Amino acid sequence: MAASKTRLAKHPRIDPRPIDGTVSITELVDGTFLAYNAARLRELCQLFVRRVLADDVTIGMSLTGALTPAGLGIAAIIPLIEHGFVDWITSTGANLYHDTHFGLGLSMHIGSPFADDVELRRQGIVRIYDVFFDYEVLLETDAFFRTVIAAPEFQKPMSTAEFHYRVGAYVRERERVLGKPRRSVLSVAHEYGVPLYTSSPGDSSIGMNVAALALLGNEFTFDVSRDVNETAAIVLAAKESGGKSAVLLIGGGSPKNFVLQTEPQIQEVLGIGETGHDYYLQITDARPDTGGLSGATPGEAVSWGKVDPAALPDTVVCYLDSTVALPILTAYAIANHPPRQPKRLYDRREELLANLRRRYRDRVEQGSDAT
Repeated sequence: MAASKTRLAKHPRIDPRPIDGTVSITELVDGTFLAYNAARLRELCQLFVRRVLADDVTIGMSLTGALTPAGLGIAAIIPLIEHGFVDWITSTGANLYHDTHFGLGLSMHIGSPFADDVELRRQGIVRIYDVFFDYEVLLETDAFFRTVIAAPEFQKPMSTAEFHYRVGAYVRERERVLGKPRRSVLSVAHEYGVPLYTSSPGDSSIGMNVAALALLGNEFTFDVSRDVNETAAIVLAAKESGGKSAVLLIGGGSPKNFVLQTEPQIQEVLGIGETGHDYYLQITDARPDTGGLSGATPGEAVSWGKVDPAALPDTVVCYLDSTVALPILTAYAIANHPPRQPKRLYDRREELLANLRRRYRDRVEQGSDAT
């Protein structure tokens, strides 16, 4: 028994205090989330606050799943931006499209996943699992995007970050007129200079409206190559300045890969010496054994050069619904860390891209084949 106690000495006992009406979010996470995926969420929260939120860490977040229709843009993502806890974001276009509903003053409603969808269609109600909204919400949001995209400032190719930044200004003005500020991630990201990227810009209602206007001669197009280079430039600058790069992956899918592929773009394609992201935190409900990217582990990412091998101790994967974990992480971080100064990476895009271009040209001129 004595030998057993010695071996277990470094492992804290499971001995939580009973939950009562006075427990705080910090006490709940630190003192009650002691095993299984609750423990992984505790580890993720603690790593985020104690290491990732250091001033010299640049934090990229990916967003998948229908988060904004459920109100998580307002409840969690906007507070993270306002506190300087997120520096750049890659999201599905759908999340940014549905985020716009709130900025335009359109309403989403609590519904039921067990509704009769044929009857909902007859009534003009759209369902996202247990979120209901009027079909007119889609039409009004489509009309807003078509009006904006038709403006003279949009008659050129641009990165999705520039596109979302410019749209964010229009959403922000609509919020001002309605007297309901800070309802939209697009609006707040515009205010704080947080670049918003979409890895598959044609795969959403925003892209569908861009395509519709192209039929009428509108000259706006998404410059996806610039997206790839801008995001790689952000990560390269973070590392070359003596800082670190962290990825906070909410879900999986294309946005997860787009955040992570910045390192292979730097190392494999551009041939610039780098070692990978320094912190990897993921919330997912995807299994790794099916081979999909959504469930791929930090160890697998190491094999691609996406994550620094030395950083594996600073990786956490929590297998949990994002709609549960993200609000808890947000509340925990705000309760335990002061706001950080916004890095305003959107304002520095040209500078960072020029650095990436210079580094690549230097490498090519040293004798490597650019092809």
